[in-house]
This record gives sequence, structure tokens and C-alpha cells, in this order.
Amino acid sequence: MLLCNGLGAPTAAWPLITGRDSGFRVVSWAHRGLAGSERPADRSRVRVEDHADDARAVLDAYGMPSATVIGWSLGVNVAFELALEQSSRVRSLLAVAGVPGGSFSAMFAPFGVPRRLRTPAGRLSSRLLPVVGPLLPVLVASLPPLHELLTAEGVRGPAREAAHPAALYAVLHEFSRHDWRWYRHLALAVAEHAPLDVAPVRCPVAFVAGRYDTLVDLADVRAAARTVPDARLRTLAGTHFVPLQYPEVMVEELRALVAREPGGP
Repeated sequence: MLLCNGLGAPTAAWPLITGRDSGFRVVSWAHRGLAGSERPADRSRVRVEDHADDARAVLDAYGMPSATVIGWSLGVNVAFELALEQSSRVRSLLAVAGVPGGSFSAMFAPFGVPRRLRTPAGRLSSRLLPVVGPLLPVLVASLPPLHELLTAEGVRGPAREAAHPAALYAVLHEFSRHDWRWYRHLALAVAEHAPLDVAPVRCPVAFVAGRYDTLVDLADVRAAARTVPDARLRTLAGTHFVPLQYPEVMVEELRALVAREPGGP
């Protein structure tokens, strides 16, 4: 497995997949300038396309000609870039809580923000990251919209995070250590990634989305799933942190994807 993680997220956010006894061999990397990775000498080299270059470099470093690819959030952009640029390296693709490009125009849909205002709102939110603090964006992304906070369905996903306290602590600890000015720089670069035409993707693809995800418009995920031939879409009562809220579902979807790969499991 190749894990294209969410921006600045640790592999611990996938407790049943990256654990020692998971049965999966998972390789991943830290984004440029985060979690010990060096910043590029050229500050502009933090585009989604640059992250896709890193994904290829990780496969090369581990001698993996191809892999089952997992993408979460920004990682969905990266995973589809890889599938479109070098399809032979992607055996199948699990896209979780993300869209293949145009990420900022998919933000804040559950709040009723008109599409034309979402990218400016996303840019403003990213610029405020060093001001609001390192953990607030993570906490907000893991909660449903305000009008769903008091419903049983709306809090079902966030409540499930408590079932994995070690993983939740690891995620919060990792985010608390980031340089949020640099993180802001990386986040703003995502805004430049235009929507991708994913119709040419031919490997097995599954999308997983949270119905209460404030950062991803479920309508955009549905549109992408309709565009990819034979893609599967599964929606859950969760937020942007569905990998941590529904780890057993991530395992189910991965095993189903592997079974659809050419040559079988």
C-alpha cells in the first residue's frame, strides 16, 4: 500500500491499516517541510504535482513498481495525479474525504457557502492558521456543522474517535508540532490545483465520504465517482476524519479493492 496522507497528518490516523499487526505493508512520507521532512530550497515546489513526485520517489525507494494507493484529503489529489500521470503504478485507488482537484471550491458546503465564495473563504481560513492556533483547525474538521451538532446522526462519527484514543492523541500531538506559517504555505498551494478529468482512470476506485464533512462537498465526490468507470461510493455518518472514525470500514474497502485488482488478491 502507498498512503498519500492528509496534509500534515501522521500515519497513526489509520490505526487498523498502519499498525504492526495489520497484515498490510504500508509506505508513506511526510509532506515537504513537515514532521521532519526538509523544506525545498525553492518555496514554490509544494504543489500537488510536487507531492505526486514524492509519491513516486517513495515507491522507487522501496522497490515497488506499483501499489494499492490510499488517498485522504489532499492525498486524494495526489493519488489521482499519480494515477493519471503513471497509471501502471496504481493498481487500485481508495479516495477518502477528498476530491480529485478543485479542493477549495468543495469546502464549506455543509455551511451553505455558495460555490463562488468557497475558494476565497478557503484562502482566508488558510491565512488565519497561524493566528487561530495549531489544534483548532483539526478540531473543527473533526466536528459536524453546527446545525448537526445536537443530532445523534451528526455526532456518531466524532464520537467514534474516542474508541481509538492512542491514534487520536498521535494525530493531535503531530498537528500541535507543525510550523503553522509553513503549513499555511502548503495549504494555500492546494488552492492552485484545478479539478482533474478522471474519466481516463481505469484501475478499480472506491470513494469514501463523510456526510458531515465541512471541508468536502459530498456532491463533488458523487460527481467524481460518476466520472470514473465502475467506481464505488460509500458515505458514512462522519466528518473529514473518517479514517480515524471508521477504521474498520477503511479495511473493508481496501480488501474489496484488492479483490478487484487485475490478478486478484
